[in-house]
Amino acid sequence: MDWLTGLPWIGSRIATVMRTHAYRAFAHLLTVHWTRLAAAMTFTSFLSLFPLLAVSAAIGAATLSKGQLATLEHKLTQQIPGIADQLDISGLVANAGAVGLISAGALLLTGVGWVGSLRDCLRAVWHKDDEEHNLIVNKVQDAGILLGLGAAVLISLAASGFATAAVDWTAARIGIAHNGPGPVLLTLVGYVLAGIADFLILVYLLTLLPGVEPPRRAVAGAALIGAVGFEVLKLALSGYLQRVAGKNVYGAFGTPIALLLWINFMAKLLLYCAAWTATPIHAGDLDPHAHRGGKGQEITGDADEQGGSHRWERPRWGADGGGVPR
Repeated sequence: MDWLTGLPWIGSRIATVMRTHAYRAFAHLLTVHWTRLAAAMTFTSFLSLFPLLAVSAAIGAATLSKGQLATLEHKLTQQIPGIADQLDISGLVANAGAVGLISAGALLLTGVGWVGSLRDCLRAVWHKDDEEHNLIVNKVQDAGILLGLGAAVLISLAASGFATAAVDWTAARIGIAHNGPGPVLLTLVGYVLAGIADFLILVYLLTLLPGVEPPRRAVAGAALIGAVGFEVLKLALSGYLQRVAGKNVYGAFGTPIALLLWINFMAKLLLYCAAWTATPIHAGDLDPHAHRGGKGQEITGDADEQGGSHRWERPRWGADGGGVPR
């Protein structure tokens, strides 16, 4: 890959691109086999999705009014573009009592396992080994993280819903017309509020879940990339996923296939955000792996002659130029 930097005319531009944080984060993903990590995250997330939805519906049915429940249902359907109608979330809400009892046991198994798998995948991006604790302690910690993540999601959705309702109420009071720039501005405000909610959830996922302490600037940048990317993907993939779910060739497997695609896209986006926090902001800066320390982590780069610290080194590519890091 480095041979491209020696090409006339475009070599200097390619070298500039290879020094950017965006490229170095992607190169780091290649070294940790990110497609395998995304596949593991997709599988466990798919198994946990329906029990999680069922328990959420049961909790919502028991604690929220009909109007609040309808708002929450609408927010949930917005998170799975194009195929939410295939999931029959209304049916889950209507049968929340019976479904919730059945799925509560499944959630304890699949949900806690999902948290552990997600944490291990994010720690792998940091070259950190799995944490060694007592099995029971691990499961209790994972259950606590799952509850914390659920609380963060609910708080974010509630805050987003409240802010959206406040904006709509204000627009009605000042008499914004249904045509013209008014509705466009309200739509943009809705996307901004959704992005803020996504940002807060990603901060939780990138720091507390894997148990790492990246620089705040890197976390903010990664969470912003993830929040914007999530909203863009929802818009870009809505029609595509709807076509996949409705294809006759897939038959009854259309919706599960579309769900798997959607979860895989989200998993890869989250892994890229994690890689963004795990690589230096500027080429030549200290590697976050080196000064954050951790059991079982690998440190790349050679020791600095003066300070004895480790410097980050761009992944080295094979001599055959095949683009596979070694």
